[in-house]
Amino acid sequence: MGDCGSVIPELEGEEDLIAAAKHIARALGSKKNLTDNAKKILADLSSQLSNISTVDEIKVDTRGELEGQLNVIQEKIMRWETDESMIWDSGLDEATQYLNATEEARKLAERLETSSLNKDAGEKELLMRAHDILQIAMARLEEEFKHMLVQNRQPFEPEQMSFRSSEEDATELGSVISLGDGSVEESINRDNVSRTSEDFIIDLVNPEVISHLRNIANIMFISGYGHECSQAYISVRRDALDECLFILEMEKLSIEDVLKLEWASLNSKIKRWVRAMKIFVSVYLPSEKWLTEQLFVDLGTANLVCFAEASKAAMLQLLNFGEAISIGPHKPEKLFPLLDMYEVLADLLQDIDSLYSEAGFGVRNDCREVLRRLGDSVKAAFLEFENAIATSVSPNPFAGGGIHHLTRYVMNYINTLTDYRETLNFLLKDRDIKDPISLSPNSSPRTEEENISGRTYAASSMALHFRSVASILECNLDDKAKLYKDPSLQHIFMMNNIHYMAQKVKNSELRHIFGDDWIRKRNWKFQQHAMNYERTTWSSILSLLKDEGNSGSDSVSKTLLKERFRSFYLAFEEVYRTQTSWLIPDAELREDLQISTSVKVIQAYRTFVGRQNNNISDKHIKYSADDLQNYLLDLFQGSQRSLHNPCRR
Repeated sequence: MGDCGSVIPELEGEEDLIAAAKHIARALGSKKNLTDNAKKILADLSSQLSNISTVDEIKVDTRGELEGQLNVIQEKIMRWETDESMIWDSGLDEATQYLNATEEARKLAERLETSSLNKDAGEKELLMRAHDILQIAMARLEEEFKHMLVQNRQPFEPEQMSFRSSEEDATELGSVISLGDGSVEESINRDNVSRTSEDFIIDLVNPEVISHLRNIANIMFISGYGHECSQAYISVRRDALDECLFILEMEKLSIEDVLKLEWASLNSKIKRWVRAMKIFVSVYLPSEKWLTEQLFVDLGTANLVCFAEASKAAMLQLLNFGEAISIGPHKPEKLFPLLDMYEVLADLLQDIDSLYSEAGFGVRNDCREVLRRLGDSVKAAFLEFENAIATSVSPNPFAGGGIHHLTRYVMNYINTLTDYRETLNFLLKDRDIKDPISLSPNSSPRTEEENISGRTYAASSMALHFRSVASILECNLDDKAKLYKDPSLQHIFMMNNIHYMAQKVKNSELRHIFGDDWIRKRNWKFQQHAMNYERTTWSSILSLLKDEGNSGSDSVSKTLLKERFRSFYLAFEEVYRTQTSWLIPDAELREDLQISTSVKVIQAYRTFVGRQNNNISDKHIKYSADDLQNYLLDLFQGSQRSLHNPCRR
């Protein structure tokens, strides 16, 4: 075997190595002293070397073919790198050719990547070229994708969406969203993607380009550029969502900015927030999710991630405003806006959970946290409302003894709160409070039947708290009544205000909350004040008309009789002068008291005059019974009068 080395050719490359190996195999095969097994091994080696030569020849031919394909693909893709126009704007044929070329580049790169052959320098260079061309194509498709999303954005017109609203008392926004006829066009090609009929879906992007956008997304994802495609979508749609909030007049305000706002400005922004939340969550977000489902329908959870990431910043902006409102001072006037915010967010919570069912876990948590904070703020504002009533101090008595503005405010306030019955029953149930139905001043005795009735109504947490408010108000009114020096006016004031409270409850939704038992007690109380007024005002005056019998001489009796008439007239005139300036606003209540007073006064006067008719001349009878009766009808009109020169017939 030592002779074999002399015949081995000089080796200069891979082909020389193979040739040398063949030469050795032939030389050894000619030796007669080799075993049969060695000869068999050498024969196999010769055969394998021949196969290697054949594969190598095929490999060289295939590489040349692939390089030619790559050159063609490169030419198609690079042609657009010097063209400033957009491919999809140049027509469907151009776009299709570009997508096909991109797909060919992807497949070629994949073929080179997964080849089972050992890669030599030429193959590696070819693979790098393929990846470079594919990367250029992906960058261009990303640019086309963003351009198409931006240029085909559909205008969002919330003014086409009508809200039913109520402007009674403090509430100004309704809670139901309805879309006007023809305001929503369901013109999207569903492409086998489900579309919930309950949602108000609008086309945020021109439906005609949806299939093109989906094709780009598909090839970018399958080529390993899904992240770039997702980020392109998220950046464009995040801007669109920001624009939506701008159209809905939602400013980007920090929590510090919100806390610095004056109440009028803040109240206006809260109303805008309530409206914006309804439209944004009920209309815009379902439409946004529908768009992502169309574009990424074949790409797993990409649609959920893209939707959550694109909408997260806008939702955070809305929730931050809600959080800022919950942090601010809990003044009573904020209770209604807080309730509106709480209710709209609570109503939308199920929709939000559905929208972010498999992604956006943080958004769902943030919504619940803001809802909790708003609920706590509602309870704090209600407590502040109670405290404000209890601490309301008036340095001077209320002119005329009419219905105090605090009474009107409180009763109208809680009457308006009945619109939020379910919410308040839920939020106030944790506050421990006893039924105050018998805690107000001058309460009447309770029967067993009334106690049972009271317990029935006490089942509602809202009823307990409203009764507490009414009880606090009555205590405050009792203190305000003591500011009057005239005890009669104290009773007129309490009669007016308690009557107003009873009527407000009786003739509104408050009746179902307070119950008939509460109304009966207030009716009894204002009637007691009416009787106390009559006793305080007229008892001493009518005592002058009592027949005490004649005593002493006739001249003395007539003198005393004249004095009693004169004293009665002076007292009556003083009552007239004073109490015509007092006010009973309710016409029926005023008339009832006038009649009740008239019956007692006129009957006593007629009886006294009739008995003394023979003891005193007509010239000492200053007023007839009819005169007095007419004058009594002038009382409680709120305009002071005098009886200096009565006209008598």
